[in-house]
Amino acid sequence: MKNDRAQFVTKTGVIAATVGSAVGLGNIWRFPFEAGVHGGGAFLILYVICVLLIGVPVVVAEFVLGRGTHANAKGAISQLVPGTWMRWMPLLGVLASVLILGFYSVVAGWILAYLYMAVTGMMSGHTPQEYGTMFGEFVSNPWLSTMCTILFLLINYTVLRRGVQKGIEKIANILMPLLFLILVVFCVNSLLMDGAGKGISFLFNPDFSKITPSVVVGAMGQAFFSLSVGLGCLLTYASYFNDKTPLVKNAFTIGALDTLVAILAGVMIFPAVFSFGMSAEAGPKLVFEILPSIFQHLPMPILWSSAFFILLFFASLTSTISMSETCIACFVEELKMSRKKATMLNTAICIVLGVLCSLSFGVMSSFTICGKTLFDLFDFVSSSILLPVGGIFFSLFVGWVVDKKFLDDQLTSNGEGKMSNWVKMPMMFCIRFVAPISIVLIFLVGLGILSF
Repeated sequence: MKNDRAQFVTKTGVIAATVGSAVGLGNIWRFPFEAGVHGGGAFLILYVICVLLIGVPVVVAEFVLGRGTHANAKGAISQLVPGTWMRWMPLLGVLASVLILGFYSVVAGWILAYLYMAVTGMMSGHTPQEYGTMFGEFVSNPWLSTMCTILFLLINYTVLRRGVQKGIEKIANILMPLLFLILVVFCVNSLLMDGAGKGISFLFNPDFSKITPSVVVGAMGQAFFSLSVGLGCLLTYASYFNDKTPLVKNAFTIGALDTLVAILAGVMIFPAVFSFGMSAEAGPKLVFEILPSIFQHLPMPILWSSAFFILLFFASLTSTISMSETCIACFVEELKMSRKKATMLNTAICIVLGVLCSLSFGVMSSFTICGKTLFDLFDFVSSSILLPVGGIFFSLFVGWVVDKKFLDDQLTSNGEGKMSNWVKMPMMFCIRFVAPISIVLIFLVGLGILSF
């Protein structure tokens, strides 16, 4: 199976695909908000520390399992501990991926629609209040929102049906450099604004008096969710690595580039909001109301609006591709389906869930479960329950269950590389203790059991 299984063929493809999996809308709209409400520079320092102590170790754990078995998430655990209850745990990640694709594709559909409106000039010349009204009317329109969701998922399907090398790797090699380029261009423009100094000072000048337990937990949560660990996406991608791919080096590279995207998003947004007296709010309000209003004050607003929604489209597509691949690999290898059928099944499931989530803002807005619409329910179950459980499981499994020789072989690429004890010992300490304890804390806070 190892010999005829698909693999990434280039080193840049490995980095582009895995960074694309990690980089998503959360880097661009969640990080600036989290930094904004948690004190700017102090939060940024804590965030970087948490990426090193929590994010990167769990990425390494997923890489070890994926590359070491060359199998999907469930297949990897089944190979290592056959016949035990643990082999079913990765299916929680598959379920989480499906649920996230359900609501994430709705937001991606909105982005597609706004990209069209930006390119055609339909977004020009509106007040902030009009942008809010426009967004509310759009998401509550059952036909427009639903069709945009389906269109995005069909684009996702078009990439995935071409397979690992011709689809995932090829599109990642194109989109990720473009994403960084667009971000850098936006940052340069923001640095030329009148309020750039205040924005940059806020982001990079730490005020340590603002560090509280809630700020620390916020940084931990952002580091964990930003890297998309716990789903099995990175495990699945690692199963396409060749046996010489340096796992720890790549994990640090991914953590660094993912953090760089978040910082660039802060550099892009904070000077702009300081210049125009606005706030870096989270989620749809920032993306669909605040920033479009700011673009109207810039020369060539159509160009800036279009570039921004292209940036968001790239970020959302690379993330949904990785989540979809987690499901597709499981369908192919566990259910013995062809890739074509598995991709069609994944897309069909996501379309059904995506349509239901889309309608949560319109005709199904009154349909709730535990007081939540389907959109909010899918978000809560996946983000607050399934992802943390997956992260805890992968770190504990690699830290305490996996055979020592298997682990050493993977960390040293089967003897092709070397790992100093100065790196290995802290890494294993983080995988065994720091990461799972931190994620349990994130889990309890997310459920409202613990608060600060």
